[in-house]
Amino acid sequence: MTVLLLLPFLAIILGYLAARAIQRMSPGVNYLLAFSGAFLLAIIFFELLPELFSSGDPNIGAALMLGMLLQIALDYFSKGAEHGHVHHDKSSKSFPLALFLSLSVHALIEGFPVAHSDHVLWGVVIHKIPIALILSLFLIQSSLSATKQVLFLFLFGLMTPLGTFAALNIPELMPHRYFIDALAVGVFLHVATTILFESSKDHQFNRIKLMVILAGALAGCLI
Repeated sequence: MTVLLLLPFLAIILGYLAARAIQRMSPGVNYLLAFSGAFLLAIIFFELLPELFSSGDPNIGAALMLGMLLQIALDYFSKGAEHGHVHHDKSSKSFPLALFLSLSVHALIEGFPVAHSDHVLWGVVIHKIPIALILSLFLIQSSLSATKQVLFLFLFGLMTPLGTFAALNIPELMPHRYFIDALAVGVFLHVATTILFESSKDHQFNRIKLMVILAGALAGCLI
């Protein structure tokens, strides 16, 4: 399990290497993004939500709503990078601090439920690969130095394992486990549903996109 916790970090590296290989956005990236959104949504409905509502914690609904609202707030600063949209100024040579902080908060929160489920871990990993690819394409095409690009991705890649480490090693968090996990699920819900609705031009689903989404949902169910 300890080695597996490094997978979210490795997903960032894989996304960066893929971005270096393709150098530009392609329809295949959107298909991968749609697959990841459907996969994550299946994990939410078939594992995370049943576990949360069976916990008996009366604050689960409030935490889910808070998580969705938190992600909306994070989207304001990241401009939608968590679900595949990066609209920041590519000509700026300054470190994109607002983008980094919003993505880091998102990644840190999603690390908490990973501590209690390998299935959630795989959902996060599959979600991170296309996001890391799109983010890396933005960084490669930006005016940032190579050092700043690598620093951005390295620190961002550490956030999810850091969240998982905190969940496993800070005893004070244990009484609030289900509330924090529900907060993360609220974040997941917003991101996954936004991916599915925004990954198609004019919100229209073509046949390939529909098949990809169904495949992602089926894979999430089977896992």
